[in-house]
Amino acid sequence: MTRDATLTELVARAAEGDQGAWDEIVARFSALLWSIARGYRLETNAAADVVQSTWLRLVESLARIQEPEALPGWLLTTCRREAIRVVRAKGREVLAYDDPLDDDPDDGPPPDTALLTDERDAVLWAAFRRLGERCQRLLRVLMAPECPPYAVVATELGMPVGSIGPTRGRCLGRLRGLLADTGYDFGPAWEGSIP
Repeated sequence: MTRDATLTELVARAAEGDQGAWDEIVARFSALLWSIARGYRLETNAAADVVQSTWLRLVESLARIQEPEALPGWLLTTCRREAIRVVRAKGREVLAYDDPLDDDPDDGPPPDTALLTDERDAVLWAAFRRLGERCQRLLRVLMAPECPPYAVVATELGMPVGSIGPTRGRCLGRLRGLLADTGYDFGPAWEGSIP
């Protein structure tokens, strides 16, 4: 079978059982079907099922195809329907066909970032409020974007300059312990963020 055969010839021969004609149809349109299936963001196995189901539908309909030159459109429509069926079976909803060539990478943060940040901050501030008044005041001053010199902090909080660092360390240790008691997973990046 040559690549020069028309779709009308290929469909007629494949309908008569010509394996070479069938192989040629598959060779011509497999990439198209795979791109459609993957456009629905299906996993490889699910996409393979969609492609295989599309070929099965063609085998079942081969003898009834009246316009063989319209085969690409028929395959495209059938593949989309199969993909939607698989997606619905998995409980997801597909609003529209997603052409993988139109995908632009999203450089923004994931959609749930704000929610996760708010959740993390709520846990952190709840633990912070459980610290003593002295620790809260010291940490607020030292963690401010423009931390004043230790001499100013010492005067403001009524403590010796030499005790600011060790007191800060003890306060952060208490905060770390309170956060560990919450059971909240702050992730691996959190491990070294509170000295």
